[in-house]
Amino acid sequence: MVSRLVLGCGATGHAVVEALAERRGDLFVLDGDESRVESLRNEKIAAEVRDVTDADAVRSVERDPDVVVVASDDAGVNRLAATAARDAYPDAELVAFLGYGATSDDRDALASLADRVVDPGHAVLEHLDEVAASGSSAKLQALRGTLAGVSGTLGVFTHDNPDPDAIAAGVGLARIAEEFGVDAEVCYFGDISHQENRAFVNLLELDVRNVAPGEDLDFGAIALVDHSAPGVNDQLPPDTDVDIVVDHHPEKAEVRADFVDIREGLGASSTILVEYVRGFGLDIDESVATALLYGIRVDTKDFAREITTDDFEAGAWLVPRADTDVLERIESPSMSADTLDTIARAIRNRELDGSVLASCVGAIADRDTLAQAADRLLAMRGVTVTFVYGYTDGTIYASARSRSSDVDLGEVLRTAFGDLGSAGGHADMAGAQLPLGLFDEVGADAEHTLTEMVEDVVATRFFEEIRG
Repeated sequence: MVSRLVLGCGATGHAVVEALAERRGDLFVLDGDESRVESLRNEKIAAEVRDVTDADAVRSVERDPDVVVVASDDAGVNRLAATAARDAYPDAELVAFLGYGATSDDRDALASLADRVVDPGHAVLEHLDEVAASGSSAKLQALRGTLAGVSGTLGVFTHDNPDPDAIAAGVGLARIAEEFGVDAEVCYFGDISHQENRAFVNLLELDVRNVAPGEDLDFGAIALVDHSAPGVNDQLPPDTDVDIVVDHHPEKAEVRADFVDIREGLGASSTILVEYVRGFGLDIDESVATALLYGIRVDTKDFAREITTDDFEAGAWLVPRADTDVLERIESPSMSADTLDTIARAIRNRELDGSVLASCVGAIADRDTLAQAADRLLAMRGVTVTFVYGYTDGTIYASARSRSSDVDLGEVLRTAFGDLGSAGGHADMAGAQLPLGLFDEVGADAEHTLTEMVEDVVATRFFEEIRG
């Protein structure tokens, strides 16, 4: 039976330990942080407090391991831990996580000591290469190829009585088609009856055609947006040949078309069109950007229902390109551009520990955006606790939200940060304020940016307390 020893258990190490715990064989973890070790023990994982950079401390485990994994988040610690591991267990297979903030000396030392070095930077690049080879890039090429085969005008049909997401997706697809020399017309059956939806179309001067049932249609190709079958939620003949389908709703039957992109995990079809626009590198009119932003907002209930990272990222990309004054004339939006930007940064910088999400958004213009971000991120699948923090005017502000009955956020924040500043609140909603100046002493010798330094201290304290 394979015996594995893990040295260091930062955020990356914890993920490694969780994966290894599900495999057959012995697993033992050493870490210098007592609270981390206690947390691992609570998860039924054998762990002890040891200095992982000391060969004697590492050598004193009961059974010689077959595999040693060095998994601290700090590159310097990993270099020393790998040296200690190789000294203590020269015959073991040594796998080392490079860690963050690595110097060229760290890289060279780990390469000479370990059988394999895992570089997070290379891992990200490999992932991007995979996406380019088989994901978004492949979809873009397939869509381009389908549009190239269109002869005549492309009829882009929304579902009956279309909502803003369907209209925006149609307008977005028409814009892409025109880029490749294909005339396109956005069409719908039924009515646009909702007052806000009529204002949406009129104020943005969107070119959409209301088609009557039975009307002769002379299109060279047909596309369906925000639905996926002719004759189902539209009044096209059921046997209509369809060339393109773009939707985010679950398909109820086999979808037949030359190009099909159905992503039921996304909050809006408009999000998919934003991916195409960005992927093709297109410039879009302010009206199209505004339409797509409004489509995403409406279908996700202002980023509060069934949202994903892609929806947030699409919205953040659209905000500077959209006419927010027009949106304010359509309705009174509850979300500002600053809030959307904060949410996007919170998504990008998120750190997950099970169902608990923490994120440092760095410098902020308005502290109220943190509370809105914490509220919105709580709608993400699998997340039960959110903790979002940033700094402005010499103070670190934090806002936390929970929908878990097992967590008292007020108590968690009071215990974690009460000695640094003011913290507390309710079981499901709490906050903290910490003087930024206290980090001057904490990070006097650290080669970190201010944001990294704040993140190191605040996230560590929060996760340690909530795990306990």
